[in-house]
Amino acid sequence: MALDAPPRLNTAAKVRTLEAAAEWRARQRGPVVFTNGVFDLLHAGHVSLLEAARAEGEALVVGLNTDASVRRVKGPDRPFVPEGERARLLAALACVDCVVLFDEPTPLALVRRLRPDVLAKGADYPRDAIVGADEVEGWGGRVVRVALVPGQSTTALLDRLRRPPR
Repeated sequence: MALDAPPRLNTAAKVRTLEAAAEWRARQRGPVVFTNGVFDLLHAGHVSLLEAARAEGEALVVGLNTDASVRRVKGPDRPFVPEGERARLLAALACVDCVVLFDEPTPLALVRRLRPDVLAKGADYPRDAIVGADEVEGWGGRVVRVALVPGQSTTALLDRLRRPPR
């Protein structure tokens, strides 16, 4: 007995321009959560963060640094994975509803335009370092700091990859 193939999902449709994301946001009825990051070398720690963020609302928007933005933040050797691929990987996750690339140093313009109900970041960020926190709380939203998975980080992954084989 042959199994039916799963339906093909158009995950690329989840990757939106800021304008398209704002139109999508306007149609959302439940609480919308926003998080952001580089998400280079996607790993289980990223997935845990995204799943926990999504659990805080009805939809999750991910602000994704462009390649140029990553180079300004992380240095000339990053990212390892180009922005189009990083966006597509994030969009393929069931917990992610929308991905928007940004080229600015911070996602503040995205936060202001999309007006999320919840702003989620990893617990390694102190409250006063979370960009957009004042804005979100100012319109009645909340800021959530998500616990990290020990040992799961891009830096830890890179350290393991750079170790010589035993």
